[in-house]
Amino acid sequence: MNGKGGGSVPQTPLGPEARQCDRSVNPTLNQSLLAADRLADEEFPPSMFREEESHNVIPSSTPAMSAIQPRGDSLSTGAEAELGVGSPHTPPLESPLPPKDSVQEENTGFLPVLQNLNFLTLWSGQVFSQLADKVYLVLMIAIIASHFQAEGQTISGWVSSIMIASTIPAVLFGSVAGVFVDRWPKKAVLTATNLLRGGLVFALPLLLWASQDFAPIYGLPLGFIVLLGTTFLVSTLTQFFAPAEQSAIPLIVERQHLLSANSLYTTTMMASVIVGFALGEPLLALADQVLSWVGWSVPDLGKELLVGSGYTIAGMVLLLLKTQETIPGSQAANTSEPHPHVFQDIWDGLCYLRQQRRVRSAMLQLGILFSVFASLAVLSVRLAEVMPAVKSSQFGFLLAAGGVGMALGAACLGQFGQNFSHRRLSLAGSIGMAAALLGLSIFTQQLLPVLGLLVLLGFFGAIVGVPMQTTIQEETPEEMRGKVFGLQNNAINIALSLPLAVTGLAETFLGLRVVFLGLSAVVMVGGIVTCYISGTGGSSIGN
Repeated sequence: MNGKGGGSVPQTPLGPEARQCDRSVNPTLNQSLLAADRLADEEFPPSMFREEESHNVIPSSTPAMSAIQPRGDSLSTGAEAELGVGSPHTPPLESPLPPKDSVQEENTGFLPVLQNLNFLTLWSGQVFSQLADKVYLVLMIAIIASHFQAEGQTISGWVSSIMIASTIPAVLFGSVAGVFVDRWPKKAVLTATNLLRGGLVFALPLLLWASQDFAPIYGLPLGFIVLLGTTFLVSTLTQFFAPAEQSAIPLIVERQHLLSANSLYTTTMMASVIVGFALGEPLLALADQVLSWVGWSVPDLGKELLVGSGYTIAGMVLLLLKTQETIPGSQAANTSEPHPHVFQDIWDGLCYLRQQRRVRSAMLQLGILFSVFASLAVLSVRLAEVMPAVKSSQFGFLLAAGGVGMALGAACLGQFGQNFSHRRLSLAGSIGMAAALLGLSIFTQQLLPVLGLLVLLGFFGAIVGVPMQTTIQEETPEEMRGKVFGLQNNAINIALSLPLAVTGLAETFLGLRVVFLGLSAVVMVGGIVTCYISGTGGSSIGN
């Protein structure tokens, strides 16, 4: 390699892993990093630098820095030179752009997003799909109670098996699903996964009827094994749906509206949790009652029809989606180039995260956020137990308070969040979450203060989560989004699962106050560290 001074610098041989991460060896990763550098140029244009600093800039070989060119008395970018803007021989434009403030006033808030028909289609599909997801667990509990639970027997063992069957695909297939999402059309993935999940739920009554006369296998009724298999398949399809949905949002929403779009996405997700878990049982009972009015007396048929219809309606709505995406797989087919191995694509995603500090720090912040709320799901049971005003079985009201706060925070962000940088929002949200957790360590037995602090915890959680999710979408090129979101879902599933095992044990030995104090410290330190990491630049190569 020739240095800038004209000398020769000996090259150190690269190992196999290093060669795979090297931009010159891996063209796909190289293109993605170049695209990320261009995105960084859009977020941090050269005009942000002061005029007196521009004369001392050394031209860089990286795309993000090569746009900074010293010139006479002002800065000019490569795009300006190409268009002739700012040149002494170029006449002024006849139609100047409107003032920046007026453009921002017109383009902020939820209105531009709600006027986007493609986003409304995706959002409508999300509403039905998320509701079906949340009510599905309630359906499994209802089927277990009516078919398999013996009198006087606890249901927790049956439900735990269903939860394990739902968690395993998230750990095994999260990253792999993201790779295939990059290769397949997003619309096809979104539609097919919902229709297939609906078909699986519709088939449950027939499968349970056909399996009722068979002998148990290893002590388990065949019908319950059918429930485990169906749950495993539904969860596997969900691993494909989630990264496809997150990858589709930047395809149909302009960059300046992504924060509002993700705010609506988060609000819908939290609302579905509240509605699904709080109203799931009455909705399923109502579905059975409606079928009995019609004259159908098959047990639990109305429940399966309700949940299956949710998935099916989502799939039918998403048939109307237009993503206008470019599919790398079709290009590979046209040029007769074979797809790289699945694990090579996963490695490319890991290499991309290694190079992109802002994406990596945003993912770390999301992991901390989901770990805190997973811990809260465990601690809320203990909170309800020690508070005289509520029963331990009413811990759901405490979780619902956090969900209400998150929905309020996401709504406020969608309307006013464009006025602040994602980095500052994340830091402010981390400080607010740490303060709310500190308050929970003080008020553990007073209902009203706890409810208020949980609303604040959810509110500031949205202030952290929505900008970080938006950052990942903005900074990740289209051809890398499936891989990155697959890895993100994998990390989040681990972040959700680990506290379920650790938090209860820590509360038993240390107590509620100490655990809440520890969570407050983790959130505060994590917010400061990720803010510092994201502030050092977008790409380690570019820096």
